[in-house]
Amino acid sequence: MSSLDLSAILMKPEFRGMLAAGFEMTIIVALSSWLLAMSLAIVLLVIRLTPSRICEGAVAAYVTYHRNVPTLVQLIFWYFGISSLLPSVAQDWLGQHNAEATFAIIGLGLCQAAYFSEDLRSGLRSIPPGQADAARALGHGYISAMRFVLVPQALRNALPALVNHTVSLFKNSSLAMAIGVTELTYAVREVENESFRTFETYLIGTLIYLTCSLSLMALGAWLSRRAKPAGAR
Repeated sequence: MSSLDLSAILMKPEFRGMLAAGFEMTIIVALSSWLLAMSLAIVLLVIRLTPSRICEGAVAAYVTYHRNVPTLVQLIFWYFGISSLLPSVAQDWLGQHNAEATFAIIGLGLCQAAYFSEDLRSGLRSIPPGQADAARALGHGYISAMRFVLVPQALRNALPALVNHTVSLFKNSSLAMAIGVTELTYAVREVENESFRTFETYLIGTLIYLTCSLSLMALGAWLSRRAKPAGAR
């Protein structure tokens, strides 16, 4: 029975390089997906709150789909399904520019936007109605009131839920391995195949994910203390 020896992995430059490259790709995918998700979530929130029932229904359908179809299925659908519908020129271009990571970012971002938009909607509901009336009294239109008055408060109120879903997004980035993205989980598997040290390799990967997730939660707790929820006494 071999003894635990993390140095067998960490002291070899080629293994360290593979893990570092995988971690870098994980950060790129997670951060890019988060930016896409948050931007789209704000747009979905604004559209859903318009008086149009058609717009509200369309956003509700979008949210329902992305919250009830497994994230892995959505990634596979984008990479193998949507990509096959693109013109050959676009497929060739994507093939030369890391199509796997691109579709992973799109799939994760669109999926997480549904969760973020619901978090923001809950945060908006907790804002006293007088805030919207005050914004209109000051001359703000619908878009202006949302941008400068209501959405900033909704973000502050929804912060705990947004942090939880941000951690979920970071962890779900490991699913990108299924479509060939060379992120951290993919790198861990490759290192394990070459080193034949299964326990040590997956232990290192586990510790990296755990450290990052706990760091995100700590950052969220710090931001929650700094940003007092709107309407709180």
